[in-house]
Amino acid sequence: MPAKILHLDLDAFFCAVEELSSPGLREKPFAVGGRPDQRGVVASCSYAARRLGIHSAMPMSRALRLCPELVIVPGHHRAYGEASKQVMERLEAVTGLVEIISIDEAFLDVSDLPESGEIIARRLQTQVMNELKLPCSLGVASNKLVAKIANDVGKKAAKGNAPPCAITIVPPGQEAAFLAPLPTEILWGVGPKTAARLAELGIHTIGELARWPEADLAKRFGESGADLSRHAHGLDDRPVSSGHEMKSVSQETTFVRDVRDDQMLEKKVRELSAQVGRRLRKTGLAGTTVRIKLRWPDFNSLTRQVRLVSPTNSDEEIAKAALALLGKARAPGKSVRLIGVGVSGLGEPVRQLLLWDNGSEKARKLEATLDKLQERFGDKVIRRGRIPEPADEAGDGPKNVCGRRITSNLEGYPSATYQGRTIYFCTEFCLEAFRRDPDRFYLAHSRKRS
Repeated sequence: MPAKILHLDLDAFFCAVEELSSPGLREKPFAVGGRPDQRGVVASCSYAARRLGIHSAMPMSRALRLCPELVIVPGHHRAYGEASKQVMERLEAVTGLVEIISIDEAFLDVSDLPESGEIIARRLQTQVMNELKLPCSLGVASNKLVAKIANDVGKKAAKGNAPPCAITIVPPGQEAAFLAPLPTEILWGVGPKTAARLAELGIHTIGELARWPEADLAKRFGESGADLSRHAHGLDDRPVSSGHEMKSVSQETTFVRDVRDDQMLEKKVRELSAQVGRRLRKTGLAGTTVRIKLRWPDFNSLTRQVRLVSPTNSDEEIAKAALALLGKARAPGKSVRLIGVGVSGLGEPVRQLLLWDNGSEKARKLEATLDKLQERFGDKVIRRGRIPEPADEAGDGPKNVCGRRITSNLEGYPSATYQGRTIYFCTEFCLEAFRRDPDRFYLAHSRKRS
Protein backbone atom coordinates (compact mmCIF):
# COMPACT_ATOMS: atom_id res chain seq x y z
CA MET A 1 0.00 0.00 0.00
CA PRO A 2 1.34 3.45 -0.90
CA ALA A 3 1.97 5.80 1.99
CA LYS A 4 -0.44 8.66 2.69
CA ILE A 5 1.51 11.82 3.49
CA LEU A 6 -0.03 15.21 4.22
CA HIS A 7 1.76 18.54 4.15
CA LEU A 8 -0.08 21.27 6.07
CA ASP A 9 0.87 24.94 5.74
CA LEU A 10 -0.96 27.71 7.59
CA ASP A 11 -1.88 30.44 5.09
CA ALA A 12 -0.08 33.75 5.81
CA PHE A 13 0.07 32.59 9.41
CA PHE A 14 1.32 35.74 11.16
CA CYS A 15 -1.24 37.82 9.28
CA ALA A 16 -4.04 35.37 10.08
CA VAL A 17 -3.26 35.62 13.79
CA GLU A 18 -3.21 39.43 13.59
CA GLU A 19 -6.63 39.39 11.91
CA LEU A 20 -8.06 37.52 14.89
CA SER A 21 -7.37 40.52 17.15
CA SER A 22 -7.90 43.15 14.41
CA PRO A 23 -10.71 41.97 12.08
CA GLY A 24 -10.56 45.25 10.19
CA LEU A 25 -7.34 44.08 8.54
CA ARG A 26 -9.12 41.33 6.59
CA GLU A 27 -8.71 41.56 2.79
CA LYS A 28 -6.60 44.72 3.20
CA PRO A 29 -2.95 45.02 2.14
CA PHE A 30 -0.91 44.80 5.34
CA ALA A 31 2.42 43.41 6.43
CA VAL A 32 3.84 42.14 9.69
CA GLY A 33 7.38 43.36 10.27
CA GLY A 34 9.68 46.20 11.26
CA ARG A 35 9.37 49.89 10.59
CA PRO A 36 10.87 51.19 7.32
CA ASP A 37 12.83 53.94 9.10
CA GLN A 38 14.58 51.21 11.09
CA ARG A 39 15.34 49.07 8.06
CA GLY A 40 12.58 46.65 8.92
CA VAL A 41 11.71 43.78 6.61
CA VAL A 42 8.44 42.02 5.81
CA ALA A 43 8.04 38.92 7.99
CA SER A 44 4.64 38.07 6.50
CA CYS A 45 2.08 39.87 4.39
CA SER A 46 -1.59 39.48 3.56
CA TYR A 47 -2.72 38.05 0.24
CA ALA A 48 -4.03 41.47 -0.77
CA ALA A 49 -0.45 42.75 -0.34
CA ARG A 50 1.00 39.78 -2.24
CA ARG A 51 -1.14 40.59 -5.26
CA LEU A 52 0.77 43.91 -5.37
CA GLY A 53 4.16 42.21 -5.53
CA ILE A 54 5.01 42.35 -1.82
CA HIS A 55 6.59 39.25 -0.29
CA SER A 56 8.38 38.02 2.82
CA ALA A 57 11.96 39.23 3.43
CA MET A 58 11.36 42.33 1.29
CA PRO A 59 12.61 45.59 2.84
CA MET A 60 9.60 47.38 4.29
CA SER A 61 10.63 50.61 2.57
CA ARG A 62 10.33 48.89 -0.81
CA ALA A 63 6.98 47.37 0.17
CA LEU A 64 5.69 50.86 0.93
CA ARG A 65 6.83 52.09 -2.45
CA LEU A 66 4.84 49.29 -4.08
CA CYS A 67 1.81 50.01 -1.89
CA PRO A 68 1.83 53.43 -0.16
CA GLU A 69 -1.36 52.53 1.74
CA LEU A 70 0.21 49.37 3.17
CA VAL A 71 -0.61 48.90 6.87
CA ILE A 72 2.43 47.90 8.93
CA VAL A 73 1.77 45.72 11.98
CA PRO A 74 4.48 44.92 14.54
CA GLY A 75 4.96 41.24 15.25
CA HIS A 76 3.41 39.54 18.30
CA HIS A 77 5.49 36.37 18.46
CA ARG A 78 4.07 35.07 21.70
CA ALA A 79 0.61 35.01 20.10
CA TYR A 80 2.01 33.23 17.04
CA GLY A 81 3.68 30.61 19.22
CA GLU A 82 0.49 29.94 21.17
CA ALA A 83 -1.60 29.64 18.00
CA SER A 84 0.96 27.29 16.45
CA LYS A 85 0.92 25.11 19.55
CA GLN A 86 -2.86 24.75 19.32
CA VAL A 87 -2.66 23.76 15.66
CA MET A 88 0.06 21.18 16.26
CA GLU A 89 -1.90 19.67 19.15
CA ARG A 90 -4.77 19.00 16.76
CA LEU A 91 -2.45 17.39 14.23
CA GLU A 92 -0.95 15.13 16.89
CA ALA A 93 -4.45 14.09 17.92
CA VAL A 94 -4.87 12.64 14.41
CA THR A 95 -1.57 10.72 14.29
CA GLY A 96 1.59 10.35 16.32
CA LEU A 97 3.65 10.74 13.15
CA VAL A 98 3.79 14.53 12.89
CA GLU A 99 6.99 16.23 11.74
CA ILE A 100 6.92 19.91 12.65
CA ILE A 101 8.98 21.81 10.08
CA SER A 102 8.41 25.34 11.36
CA ILE A 103 5.96 27.39 13.37
CA ASP A 104 3.36 27.15 10.57
CA GLU A 105 4.20 23.96 8.68
CA ALA A 106 4.15 20.21 9.31
CA PHE A 107 4.07 16.79 7.67
CA LEU A 108 1.70 14.02 8.78
CA ASP A 109 1.93 10.32 7.97
CA VAL A 110 -1.66 8.99 8.03
CA SER A 111 -0.94 5.71 6.26
CA ASP A 112 -2.39 3.67 9.13
CA LEU A 113 -5.74 5.48 9.11
CA PRO A 114 -8.60 3.88 7.14
CA GLU A 115 -9.85 7.07 5.44
CA SER A 116 -8.33 8.47 2.28
CA GLY A 117 -5.73 11.21 2.52
CA GLU A 118 -8.18 13.65 0.92
CA ILE A 119 -10.88 13.01 3.54
CA ILE A 120 -8.41 13.46 6.38
CA ALA A 121 -7.04 16.65 4.82
CA ARG A 122 -10.51 18.19 4.42
CA ARG A 123 -11.47 17.25 7.96
CA LEU A 124 -8.27 18.82 9.35
CA GLN A 125 -8.72 21.99 7.33
CA THR A 126 -12.29 22.38 8.55
CA GLN A 127 -11.33 21.69 12.17
CA VAL A 128 -8.48 24.23 12.22
CA MET A 129 -10.72 26.88 10.67
CA ASN A 130 -13.78 26.22 12.84
CA GLU A 131 -11.94 25.87 16.15
CA LEU A 132 -9.04 28.30 15.71
CA LYS A 133 -10.23 30.55 12.87
CA LEU A 134 -6.96 29.93 11.03
CA PRO A 135 -6.88 29.14 7.29
CA CYS A 136 -4.56 26.42 6.04
CA SER A 137 -3.73 24.56 2.83
CA LEU A 138 -2.73 20.92 2.41
CA GLY A 139 -0.98 18.74 -0.12
CA VAL A 140 -1.62 15.00 -0.22
CA ALA A 141 0.69 12.50 -1.90
CA SER A 142 2.61 9.27 -1.39
CA ASN A 143 5.77 11.01 -0.09
CA LYS A 144 6.98 14.21 1.54
CA LEU A 145 8.56 15.72 -1.57
CA VAL A 146 5.46 15.53 -3.73
CA ALA A 147 3.07 16.47 -0.90
CA LYS A 148 5.05 19.67 -0.25
CA ILE A 149 5.27 20.61 -3.92
CA ALA A 150 1.57 19.83 -4.40
CA ASN A 151 0.71 22.23 -1.60
CA ASP A 152 2.93 24.95 -3.06
CA VAL A 153 1.30 24.53 -6.48
CA GLY A 154 -2.21 24.60 -5.03
CA LYS A 155 -1.56 27.76 -3.03
CA LYS A 156 -0.02 29.59 -6.00
CA ALA A 157 -3.01 28.75 -8.16
CA ALA A 158 -5.40 30.59 -5.82
CA LYS A 159 -6.72 34.01 -6.86
CA GLY A 160 -8.13 36.98 -5.00
CA ASN A 161 -7.32 38.63 -1.68
CA ALA A 162 -8.53 35.80 0.56
CA PRO A 163 -6.31 32.95 1.82
CA PRO A 164 -6.12 30.06 -0.68
CA CYS A 165 -7.37 27.29 1.67
CA ALA A 166 -6.24 24.86 -1.04
CA ILE A 167 -6.19 21.08 -0.98
CA THR A 168 -4.15 19.48 -3.77
CA ILE A 169 -4.12 15.71 -4.28
CA VAL A 170 -1.54 13.72 -6.25
CA PRO A 171 -2.78 10.11 -6.62
CA PRO A 172 -0.24 7.29 -6.18
CA GLY A 173 1.51 6.51 -9.45
CA GLN A 174 0.96 10.03 -10.81
CA GLU A 175 3.92 11.70 -9.07
CA ALA A 176 6.20 12.00 -12.12
CA ALA A 177 3.38 13.18 -14.38
CA PHE A 178 2.37 15.83 -11.85
CA LEU A 179 5.92 17.14 -11.52
CA ALA A 180 6.87 17.00 -15.22
CA PRO A 181 5.60 20.45 -16.37
CA LEU A 182 6.85 22.30 -13.29
CA PRO A 183 10.07 24.37 -13.28
CA THR A 184 13.17 22.75 -11.80
CA GLU A 185 13.46 25.50 -9.16
CA ILE A 186 10.50 24.05 -7.27
CA LEU A 187 12.46 20.88 -6.44
CA TRP A 188 14.22 20.61 -3.09
CA GLY A 189 17.95 21.10 -3.57
CA VAL A 190 17.63 23.24 -6.71
CA GLY A 191 18.68 26.78 -5.89
CA PRO A 192 19.49 29.60 -8.32
CA LYS A 193 23.00 28.31 -9.09
CA THR A 194 21.89 24.73 -9.73
CA ALA A 195 18.94 25.96 -11.81
CA ALA A 196 21.33 28.06 -13.90
CA ARG A 197 23.62 25.06 -14.50
CA LEU A 198 20.64 22.94 -15.49
CA ALA A 199 19.44 25.67 -17.85
CA GLU A 200 22.83 25.63 -19.56
CA LEU A 201 22.11 21.98 -20.35
CA GLY A 202 18.70 22.89 -21.74
CA ILE A 203 16.90 21.54 -18.66
CA HIS A 204 14.12 23.88 -17.55
CA THR A 205 11.34 21.59 -16.35
CA ILE A 206 11.28 18.65 -13.96
CA GLY A 207 10.18 16.41 -16.82
CA GLU A 208 13.29 17.35 -18.82
CA LEU A 209 15.40 16.65 -15.73
CA ALA A 210 13.77 13.22 -15.32
CA ARG A 211 14.70 12.30 -18.90
CA TRP A 212 18.38 13.24 -18.43
CA PRO A 213 20.70 10.26 -17.72
CA GLU A 214 21.21 9.85 -13.99
CA ALA A 215 24.86 8.87 -14.45
CA ASP A 216 25.60 12.15 -16.21
CA LEU A 217 23.84 14.15 -13.48
CA ALA A 218 25.93 12.35 -10.87
CA LYS A 219 29.08 13.15 -12.82
CA ARG A 220 28.18 16.83 -13.08
CA PHE A 221 26.65 17.40 -9.64
CA GLY A 222 28.27 14.73 -7.48
CA GLU A 223 26.15 12.97 -4.86
CA SER A 224 23.30 15.45 -5.31
CA GLY A 225 23.02 14.46 -8.98
CA ALA A 226 21.49 11.11 -8.09
CA ASP A 227 19.07 12.85 -5.72
CA LEU A 228 18.06 15.26 -8.48
CA SER A 229 17.21 12.36 -10.76
CA ARG A 230 15.21 10.51 -8.10
CA HIS A 231 13.30 13.63 -7.08
CA ALA A 232 12.52 14.44 -10.70
CA HIS A 233 10.83 11.04 -10.95
CA GLY A 234 8.79 11.84 -7.82
CA LEU A 235 10.72 9.42 -5.61
CA ASP A 236 11.39 10.24 -1.96
CA ASP A 237 11.76 7.60 0.75
CA ARG A 238 12.40 9.88 3.73
CA PRO A 239 10.07 9.03 6.62
CA VAL A 240 7.98 11.51 8.57
CA SER A 241 10.00 11.96 11.74
CA SER A 242 8.12 13.01 14.86
CA GLY A 243 11.35 14.09 16.60
CA HIS A 244 12.20 17.47 15.08
CA GLU A 245 15.96 17.90 15.15
CA MET A 246 17.40 21.39 15.42
CA LYS A 247 20.15 21.76 12.81
CA SER A 248 21.52 25.20 13.65
CA VAL A 249 21.09 28.20 15.94
CA SER A 250 21.64 31.72 14.66
CA GLN A 251 20.96 35.37 15.43
CA GLU A 252 21.27 38.36 13.14
CA THR A 253 20.53 42.06 13.16
CA THR A 254 19.97 44.73 10.51
CA PHE A 255 21.41 48.10 11.46
CA VAL A 256 19.26 51.22 11.26
CA ARG A 257 22.22 52.86 9.50
CA ASP A 258 25.18 51.17 7.84
CA VAL A 259 27.96 50.55 10.36
CA ARG A 260 31.64 50.90 9.48
CA ASP A 261 33.06 51.27 12.99
CA ASP A 262 35.17 48.21 13.79
CA GLN A 263 34.58 48.36 17.55
CA MET A 264 30.82 48.65 17.13
CA LEU A 265 30.80 45.61 14.86
CA GLU A 266 32.93 43.66 17.33
CA LYS A 267 30.50 44.57 20.12
CA LYS A 268 27.55 43.41 18.04
CA VAL A 269 29.28 40.12 17.17
CA ARG A 270 29.85 39.48 20.87
CA GLU A 271 26.21 40.25 21.67
CA LEU A 272 24.95 37.92 18.92
CA SER A 273 27.41 35.21 19.99
CA ALA A 274 26.12 35.45 23.56
CA GLN A 275 22.51 35.08 22.36
CA VAL A 276 23.44 32.03 20.27
CA GLY A 277 25.42 30.49 23.14
CA ARG A 278 22.55 31.01 25.53
CA ARG A 279 20.06 29.32 23.19
CA LEU A 280 22.43 26.38 22.75
CA ARG A 281 22.84 25.93 26.49
CA LYS A 282 19.10 26.23 27.02
CA THR A 283 18.48 23.34 24.63
CA GLY A 284 21.41 21.29 25.93
CA LEU A 285 23.34 21.46 22.65
CA ALA A 286 26.76 22.48 21.38
CA GLY A 287 28.04 22.97 17.85
CA THR A 288 31.19 22.32 15.84
CA THR A 289 30.82 24.98 13.14
CA VAL A 290 30.63 28.76 13.63
CA ARG A 291 29.24 30.87 10.80
CA ILE A 292 28.91 34.60 10.14
CA LYS A 293 26.62 36.32 7.69
CA LEU A 294 27.30 39.78 6.28
CA ARG A 295 25.21 42.01 4.03
CA TRP A 296 26.74 45.07 2.46
CA PRO A 297 24.91 48.36 1.71
CA ASP A 298 24.36 47.21 -1.91
CA PHE A 299 22.39 44.18 -0.53
CA ASN A 300 25.00 41.66 -1.62
CA SER A 301 25.52 39.03 1.09
CA LEU A 302 28.14 36.50 2.01
CA THR A 303 28.61 33.78 4.61
CA ARG A 304 31.82 32.37 6.03
CA GLN A 305 32.26 29.46 8.42
CA VAL A 306 34.93 27.59 10.32
CA ARG A 307 34.94 24.15 11.91
CA LEU A 308 36.09 23.96 15.52
CA VAL A 309 38.24 21.26 17.09
CA SER A 310 35.45 20.26 19.48
CA PRO A 311 31.79 21.22 20.08
CA THR A 312 31.10 24.40 22.03
CA ASN A 313 28.27 26.46 23.43
CA SER A 314 30.57 29.00 25.07
CA ASP A 315 29.82 32.64 24.26
CA GLU A 316 33.50 33.51 24.16
CA GLU A 317 34.54 30.64 21.90
CA ILE A 318 31.73 31.42 19.47
CA ALA A 319 32.65 35.12 19.49
CA LYS A 320 36.35 34.39 19.01
CA ALA A 321 35.67 32.26 15.93
CA ALA A 322 33.10 34.73 14.54
CA LEU A 323 35.43 37.70 14.98
CA ALA A 324 38.22 35.84 13.20
CA LEU A 325 35.87 35.17 10.29
CA LEU A 326 34.78 38.81 10.27
CA GLY A 327 38.39 39.95 10.10
CA LYS A 328 39.02 37.78 7.05
CA ALA A 329 35.78 38.59 5.22
CA ARG A 330 35.64 42.36 5.76
CA ALA A 331 38.21 45.07 5.14
CA PRO A 332 38.61 47.50 8.06
CA GLY A 333 36.20 50.41 7.76
CA LYS A 334 33.92 48.70 5.21
CA SER A 335 30.26 49.46 5.88
CA VAL A 336 27.91 46.67 6.94
CA ARG A 337 24.12 46.63 6.66
CA LEU A 338 23.40 43.29 8.37
CA ILE A 339 25.47 40.96 10.49
CA GLY A 340 24.65 37.52 11.86
CA VAL A 341 26.29 34.74 13.88
CA GLY A 342 25.30 31.08 13.76
CA VAL A 343 26.40 27.68 15.02
CA SER A 344 25.70 24.35 13.29
CA GLY A 345 26.86 20.77 13.54
CA LEU A 346 24.83 20.42 16.72
CA GLY A 347 25.06 17.61 19.22
CA GLU A 348 25.62 16.83 22.87
CA PRO A 349 28.00 19.27 24.59
CA VAL A 350 31.40 18.00 25.66
CA ARG A 351 32.74 19.28 28.98
CA GLN A 352 35.97 20.93 27.98
CA LEU A 353 38.39 23.67 28.85
CA LEU A 354 36.77 27.04 28.26
CA LEU A 355 39.19 29.50 26.71
CA TRP A 356 38.11 32.59 28.56
CA ASP A 357 38.56 31.26 32.09
CA ASN A 358 41.45 28.80 31.91
CA GLY A 359 39.06 25.85 31.79
CA SER A 360 37.77 26.26 35.34
CA GLU A 361 34.40 24.99 36.49
CA LYS A 362 33.73 28.55 37.66
CA ALA A 363 33.43 29.69 34.05
CA ARG A 364 30.67 27.19 33.31
CA LYS A 365 28.85 28.08 36.52
CA LEU A 366 29.10 31.79 35.75
CA GLU A 367 27.51 31.29 32.32
CA ALA A 368 24.73 29.25 33.92
CA THR A 369 24.14 32.04 36.47
CA LEU A 370 24.03 34.70 33.76
CA ASP A 371 21.62 32.55 31.74
CA LYS A 372 19.23 32.32 34.70
CA LEU A 373 19.37 36.07 35.33
CA GLN A 374 18.75 36.90 31.67
CA GLU A 375 15.96 34.35 31.43
CA ARG A 376 14.20 35.97 34.38
CA PHE A 377 14.95 39.67 33.86
CA GLY A 378 15.81 39.99 30.15
CA ASP A 379 18.96 40.05 28.04
CA LYS A 380 20.08 43.47 29.20
CA VAL A 381 20.00 42.85 32.95
CA ILE A 382 23.64 41.69 32.92
CA ARG A 383 26.13 40.71 30.26
CA ARG A 384 29.49 39.09 30.15
CA GLY A 385 32.04 41.39 28.56
CA ARG A 386 35.15 43.37 29.03
CA ILE A 387 35.16 45.32 32.27
CA PRO A 388 36.71 48.77 31.80
CA GLU A 389 39.28 50.14 34.19
CA PRO A 390 37.51 52.12 36.94
CA ALA A 391 37.93 55.79 36.04
CA ASP A 392 39.62 58.01 38.58
CA GLU A 393 38.05 61.35 39.35
CA ALA A 394 40.42 64.28 39.39
CA GLY A 395 41.99 64.78 42.82
CA ASP A 396 40.30 61.74 44.36
CA GLY A 397 43.17 59.30 43.97
CA PRO A 398 42.78 55.66 42.91
CA LYS A 399 39.76 53.52 43.81
CA ASN A 400 39.87 49.93 44.96
CA VAL A 401 37.51 47.23 43.68
CA CYS A 402 34.93 48.12 46.34
CA GLY A 403 34.82 51.70 45.11
CA ARG A 404 36.26 53.21 48.30
CA ARG A 405 38.79 55.98 47.97
CA ILE A 406 42.42 55.16 48.73
CA THR A 407 44.00 58.29 50.12
CA SER A 408 47.30 56.88 51.31
CA ASN A 409 50.04 54.80 49.78
CA LEU A 410 48.78 51.54 48.23
CA GLU A 411 51.42 49.53 50.07
CA GLY A 412 49.82 47.23 52.61
CA TYR A 413 46.44 46.94 50.92
CA PRO A 414 45.37 43.36 49.97
CA SER A 415 45.74 42.87 46.23
CA ALA A 416 45.24 40.30 43.48
CA THR A 417 45.70 40.05 39.72
CA TYR A 418 42.55 40.14 37.58
CA GLN A 419 42.48 40.13 33.76
CA GLY A 420 46.13 41.15 33.58
CA ARG A 421 46.07 44.00 36.11
CA THR A 422 46.50 44.46 39.85
CA ILE A 423 43.45 45.41 41.89
CA TYR A 424 43.24 46.35 45.57
CA PHE A 425 40.83 45.44 48.38
CA CYS A 426 39.77 47.32 51.47
CA THR A 427 39.76 44.21 53.67
CA GLU A 428 40.96 40.62 53.68
CA PHE A 429 37.29 39.58 53.74
CA CYS A 430 36.76 41.17 50.32
CA LEU A 431 39.89 39.51 49.00
CA GLU A 432 38.66 36.10 50.15
CA ALA A 433 35.26 36.66 48.52
CA PHE A 434 37.02 37.65 45.33
CA ARG A 435 39.15 34.50 45.35
CA ARG A 436 36.04 32.31 45.64
CA ASP A 437 34.48 33.78 42.48
CA PRO A 438 36.49 36.57 40.80
CA ASP A 439 34.06 37.39 37.98
CA ARG A 440 30.96 37.51 40.12
CA PHE A 441 32.65 39.56 42.85
CA TYR A 442 34.09 42.09 40.43
CA LEU A 443 30.81 42.52 38.57
CA ALA A 444 28.98 43.14 41.84
CA HIS A 445 31.50 45.47 43.48
CA SER A 446 33.33 47.40 40.80
CA ARG A 447 30.94 50.38 40.78
CA LYS A 448 31.82 53.46 42.85
CA ARG A 449 29.91 53.94 46.03
CA SER A 450 28.28 57.28 46.70
